[in-house]
Amino acid sequence: MTERLIIDHVGHRGDGVAVTDAGSVFVPYTLAGETVEVEPAASHPERARLLRIESGSAERIAPFCPHFGACGGCAIQHWQQAAYRAWKRQIVIDTLTQARIDCAVDELIDAHGAGRRRITLHARRAGDGKLRVGFAAPNSHAIVPIDACPILDPALHGALDAARELASVLKPANKPLDIQVTATDNGLDVDVRGSGPLPAGLIATLSRVAEAHRLTRLTRHGELVLMRAPPVIGIGAAQVVLPPGSFLQATVTGEETLAALVAGHCKKAKHIADLFCGVGPFALRLATRARVAALDSDPGAIEALRKAAAAAHGLKPLDAEARDLFRRPLVPQELREFDAVVFDPPRQGAEAQSKQLAASKIPVIVAVSCNVATFARDARLLLDGGYRLEAVTPLDQFRHSPHVELVAKFQRGR
Repeated sequence: MTERLIIDHVGHRGDGVAVTDAGSVFVPYTLAGETVEVEPAASHPERARLLRIESGSAERIAPFCPHFGACGGCAIQHWQQAAYRAWKRQIVIDTLTQARIDCAVDELIDAHGAGRRRITLHARRAGDGKLRVGFAAPNSHAIVPIDACPILDPALHGALDAARELASVLKPANKPLDIQVTATDNGLDVDVRGSGPLPAGLIATLSRVAEAHRLTRLTRHGELVLMRAPPVIGIGAAQVVLPPGSFLQATVTGEETLAALVAGHCKKAKHIADLFCGVGPFALRLATRARVAALDSDPGAIEALRKAAAAAHGLKPLDAEARDLFRRPLVPQELREFDAVVFDPPRQGAEAQSKQLAASKIPVIVAVSCNVATFARDARLLLDGGYRLEAVTPLDQFRHSPHVELVAKFQRGR
């Protein structure tokens, strides 16, 4: 059964929203003011599938990727840039307003740069026996084969070919094979998941694939299969050997922009704590002018950071410690020695650590977040503890998606 709807606005997840007597209906790939013909989406009563646009928005543009709509990687390529950027900034404003947080929000910074430097491809042999390698379809486990992706960093050139050849060697059957590829300064770092144990006789074949496709390292579920060279990325003056599967910002420009904002907010600090530090994208840069204590729950990331700091020249003392800050947050007594704290937690935020920060006397706190909702929750704790929210800057390194990141500065109230 088809239905005619008028789209009221674009929701926070990038879908057009039609307001009906029965409630809101979410229609992907539509814009405010459009009249569209839809049909119900299977198993999702609140969603509808776009069939036809009867009356399009003046802000609609042609998508630049031939896979858009079939591939689930991008939610928005059909919207003019100015309107898209305003919408993304408004997501931050709306979320803060709902949390009763009153603060000016800066204009959105485009941090896409050269493109994404990490992708996860999926491989599966379909019922017809053909091997398909690509991205997942929207809201589906079906695999959409792709031959190119225009939002990738050129440093990932060859990643699709490498993934196809690895999949053909590993021969996935019913279970999908996930192939994560990261662009490093000296080649492609690949982690494979879902392959099952690898027979010893297969390693020689995989070595030839690695040689042909400039793979620095191949791991399976984070365990080393082969390594032609340690995969390295530059962070400031340091060279970091990446642990398998370690977290990286999505784009090089994104990392550099976040780091510059963080440094600017704590430029007067002499001793800084970098919490949820990962492999050190902030710590290694901050250590050029201040003492740094860096903490993260990932022992591999901490070890990589230690080695990079020890080998780098011109850094102030940098102490790195593996510590689960969700279970053992730094308490006010431990925080007394710092005059600034930076925290960049995963999507779930840092509620336990934020409670301890709120009870501390740290002069400056800089929050980096990839989830506006959990940031708003944690910010509320800091504000209720006597801090002022002085700056909020949203960034877009996940262009064509609803994901938005931000950097915020809190100062202890006088």
